[in-house]
Amino acid sequence: MAIGRLTVSVFVDNIAQPLSGAKVNISGENTNIDLVTDESGKTETIELEAPDVDYSLEPQNVTQPFSTYTVTASKDGIGTNGVVGVQIYANVDSFQNIVFGTTLGESAKNVTVISPPALWANDPTKLVENSTQLNEINPKVLPRIVIPEYIIVHDGIPSDTYAPNYYVAFSDYIKNVACSEIYPTWPRETLKANVHAIVSFTLNRVYTEWYLSKGYNFTITSSTAYDQKYTHNRTIFDTVSNVVDEIFNKYLQFPNQSYPFLAQYSDGINVVREGWLSQWGSKSLGDQGYNALQIVRFYYGNSINLETAELVPNLPTSFPGYNISKGDCSEAIQLMQNALNKIKGSYPAIPLISNANGVFDNETLEAVKKFQSVFNLPVTGIVNFATWYKISAIFAAVSNMLKGIYG
Repeated sequence: MAIGRLTVSVFVDNIAQPLSGAKVNISGENTNIDLVTDESGKTETIELEAPDVDYSLEPQNVTQPFSTYTVTASKDGIGTNGVVGVQIYANVDSFQNIVFGTTLGESAKNVTVISPPALWANDPTKLVENSTQLNEINPKVLPRIVIPEYIIVHDGIPSDTYAPNYYVAFSDYIKNVACSEIYPTWPRETLKANVHAIVSFTLNRVYTEWYLSKGYNFTITSSTAYDQKYTHNRTIFDTVSNVVDEIFNKYLQFPNQSYPFLAQYSDGINVVREGWLSQWGSKSLGDQGYNALQIVRFYYGNSINLETAELVPNLPTSFPGYNISKGDCSEAIQLMQNALNKIKGSYPAIPLISNANGVFDNETLEAVKKFQSVFNLPVTGIVNFATWYKISAIFAAVSNMLKGIYG
């Protein structure tokens, strides 16, 4: 057996309200560990047994390439919440969120069961959809390509009126799908190629309002027969999360098309379709040293390009276009400092920046590093694209909570 790692975070209603002092139990075969969340709602990171990494690197293995555990969180006056099937891979950091809902005044025992990833589970085969005939059914098309704040995910097939709809932050949705579709142990460039396809497919659904134009009240479904696999409350993996944070606004587009390419894909073993990305094939190309763009062009054609979708920032300004670090000085840094100070109201472990004057000083460095640690980003002290937009997203969540938007 090999070793993977798990960190559990507990919230009330949403990420703006971490729950400190929650009791967390992690159980599995020969495992029974009790932990308590800190002031940021996080447990310490623990090591857990996982199958050898080789099982996730070769197709058609008969041995499950991940181990599963049950995680339960509880706190007096709030209730108990559990997740069954938390997945642990060798040499991978796994993050599991547990969210208590209080909007209905509930204090109950809730259990979520995480289904296996699509490569391991017997999920329905994706239906063939002609991405080159976008206008044949004359769908509604948005005026520009932007990254939406939320995706409305219908957790079932389109016609299932009893399936719930979930509002999921865009980058969280992409992370969820990538962790549900492929293995986090694959080469980084393979992960990037698959994320490009997932983002592009999603933005095609957003841009064309594919389901809204047909009278549905959601953006996309969780069914692999129609869209991409989404598993509510699933475990997220650091290798995937870090890639998504860097490229969640990059999508695929052909020169003669004005919309994101409907980048369809299959496992490449049980289902093989010309013009679709092969997930296992992309892993093989990554092993051979192909970069992400070379991989997507191998399957979709050499004329396909990577484009950048417009971001609607939650902070008053967008990422300045370059990394910010100690010693820098700008108005953008002052906005970031003020945002971190507001976030501190919900996350007291983040140090106060006493002089938010736009100078990236030692206090700012320590606040950035603590923010990165709390939100599972690489702790560099440098504000890159991923850190900037994570600060922006958490700032929006905290601001909305203070305004009463989250109940």
